[in-house]
Amino acid sequence: MRALKNVIAVELMLGLRDPMSAFFALGFPLIMLWVKLREGNKRLPGGAPLVDATVPMLTVFVIGLAGLVVLPATLAQYRERRVLKRLRATPASPVMIFGAQWAAHMVLAVLGTVLIVGAGVLAYGLTAPASLPLVILAWLLGALSLGAIGLLLGVLAPSGRAATVIGLGLFFPMVFMSGAVIPRESMSGSMRAIGDLTPMAPAVQAIRDGWAGNGASAVTLGIMVAVFVVAGVAAVRAFRW
Repeated sequence: MRALKNVIAVELMLGLRDPMSAFFALGFPLIMLWVKLREGNKRLPGGAPLVDATVPMLTVFVIGLAGLVVLPATLAQYRERRVLKRLRATPASPVMIFGAQWAAHMVLAVLGTVLIVGAGVLAYGLTAPASLPLVILAWLLGALSLGAIGLLLGVLAPSGRAATVIGLGLFFPMVFMSGAVIPRESMSGSMRAIGDLTPMAPAVQAIRDGWAGNGASAVTLGIMVAVFVVAGVAAVRAFRW
């Protein structure tokens, strides 16, 4: 356990020292929040204030950036630079490496989430979540499911550059179609139907439901668990030093 904590701490420091990783995890979501609310805190169809929808949406945006873009690129670069090959001589197992990588990148996502929520409260009058336990549960399941996909990408990608390109190719369509950037209330029915097929959509829906106090959907939560299990098992089996 102590070794795992040390690895997580080192990975977190490396992530914070990387200007691009730190910017995309911590700074870029704040810019997105300002862009969405620069014309005021309007009300969406259905009556919800824009900020009360935007902040929960952007928390998934942060998870997606950390899990689908930064995480797979880091893992693929480690294999490309033979860091993983050197780790093979240590007691570290693939599960330990995955756990440390996921935890370090999700700490970045937590920091980004805290900054977004803080900015929403201080600058735009964000309402407190109606069900904080459900929001936290949904956030964790979203982090597990999207992080598992990122680990799988990092294992399969031939290089760090390829992992970045593939991650961005998945991330941007997902955030726009799933409701992580555009509120689902503002989408057409066909766009919502397509977005529902993405693994990011359940996280958006669950976090927004928890924030609004609409209750938990067992199906939505179950989908995230299933994605985590399937992608996580596939990543472990496909792992190579």
